[in-house]
Amino acid sequence: MATIIPDQKRIGMVSLGCPKALVDSERILTKLRADGYAMSPDYQGADVVLVNTCGFLDSAKEESLAAIGEAIAENGRVIVTGCMGNEAELIRAKFPQVLAVTGAHQYEAVVEAVHEAAPPSQGPYVDLVPQNYGDMADIKLTPRHYSYLKISEGCNHACSFCIIPSLRGKLASRRIDAVLREAEKLVAAGTRELLVISQDTSAYGVDVRHEERNWKAKNSQQERPVRTHMTDLARELGGLRTPDGETPWVRLHYVYPYPHVDAVIPLMAEGLITPYLDIPFQHASPSVLKAMKRPANEAKVLERLKAWREICPDIAVRSSFVVGFPGETEADFQYLLDWLDEAQLDRVGAFRFEPVAGAAANALPGAVPEQLKEERYARIMERTEAISAAKLAAKVGRTVQVIIDEVGEPDEDGDLGATGRSQADAPEIDGAVYLRDVPAGTKPGDFVSVQIEDADAHDLFGVIAD
Repeated sequence: MATIIPDQKRIGMVSLGCPKALVDSERILTKLRADGYAMSPDYQGADVVLVNTCGFLDSAKEESLAAIGEAIAENGRVIVTGCMGNEAELIRAKFPQVLAVTGAHQYEAVVEAVHEAAPPSQGPYVDLVPQNYGDMADIKLTPRHYSYLKISEGCNHACSFCIIPSLRGKLASRRIDAVLREAEKLVAAGTRELLVISQDTSAYGVDVRHEERNWKAKNSQQERPVRTHMTDLARELGGLRTPDGETPWVRLHYVYPYPHVDAVIPLMAEGLITPYLDIPFQHASPSVLKAMKRPANEAKVLERLKAWREICPDIAVRSSFVVGFPGETEADFQYLLDWLDEAQLDRVGAFRFEPVAGAAANALPGAVPEQLKEERYARIMERTEAISAAKLAAKVGRTVQVIIDEVGEPDEDGDLGATGRSQADAPEIDGAVYLRDVPAGTKPGDFVSVQIEDADAHDLFGVIAD
C-alpha cells in the first residue's frame, strides 16, 4: 500500500519595521520550516499569513494596520506579531477576524498560534530539516551576501520620546559564544557583510555584568574566555574569514557613544572592523537633549569625532536627528545646524517629532506647530545634503572598496552595470555606488576596487579599477 505524503502547510510573511524585526521574522520562519512548513511567496498560496508589525511611531502603526488589512483582504487567515502586538485590543477592534496577536520577539507564542491555525503535516517524508535548528536563523530575508546579527533585545534607556522598553523590555544580551557561533556560520554560508544590531549595541553585556564565556573559533586550536562586551565582540568578529580567506565587513549599528567605543576605532584602522559607526545622537542642543532624557555631552562628542578621524581617517559616521521636539526653540534648532556644520557627519537622517502613545514627551509643554516642523525638516535636510555632497565630491578620483549588491542586464551594446556600496554605506539606509562596464561574471557579494568618477549629494559613480 502506497504511503500518502501529506501536503505541507504554507506560511506567508509580511515583515515591517527595523532590521531587528527582520531578524525576528527570520527566526520565526526558521522554526516553522523546521516544524515542516513551507514558505509561500504570495497571499493566495498561504494557509496562514504572519504580519510582523512596527509600533514605534503613529505613522508606523498606520502602515502596520494597513498591512494587516491587506493580508485579511487577500487571504483572510492572519496572525499578528511584533511591536504593535502590545496593542492587541486596538488590532482586534479594527480586525476582529485576526486569528492571534502576539508581542515582539515572542517566537514560541507565534509558532504555537501557527500550529493551532494550520497544524503542521509532520512526518519523516516531510520533515527534511532537523528539528534542532540551533541558534542561527537559517531562513534569510536579506540577500545571501549580507546578514543582520542581533546581539541583544530591549533597552535600559528611558528616553522621553521612546516606548521601546515597554515594547521589548529591558536589555537582554545574548550569550557571546552564541552570537559568535551564529556569525561564524553565516560567514561560512556566504555572508560577506555582518550588520550588528540591537537597541543599544554599546551596552551589550551590561545586564550580565560582561560575563565571560569560553569560545573556540573554527580556525583556532585553543578555547579561550571572551567577555560579553562590545569591544570583545568586535575584536572576535574582526577575526572571521570567508571561505576564500577574505575579511568580511562588520558594520556596527545603534552605537551609543560611551567611552569604551573609543577602543573600537583602532580595530577599524587595522581593517578588522568596517570604519562605520551608526550613532543615534537625536539632537545637539543641551536643553532639547535634557528634555529627551539623553546625555547632553555634544561638545565632548565633537572632540571624540576629531580623535576618531585622526586614528581612522576613513571612518564614516551616520546619525539621525529629531526636529520639532516639544520645547525646541529656533535657538535650539540653530544650535543643531551649527553643530552639524562642525561635526561633518557623513550620513544623516532626520525625522519630524511624532507623539507616540505612552511616551512621556507627549506631556511636555511647547508643542511645535506642524508647519514649523516641516520648515525645520527642510532646512536640516538641505544643510546635511550640502555636507554629504561635499564629502562625496572629495572622493572623486579615489579608489574605494565596494561590495556588489546587484548586477543589471546587458544593454544594447552588451555592457553591464552594477549597484554596490562603499564601506560608508549600509544597505537600504545610506547611498550607493553605481558602476558602469562591469566584467562578465561579476556577482552580488563580490568585493571590488572602484575608481570613483563622479558623485552627487548621496551616491557615487565609477568603474572597477584595473
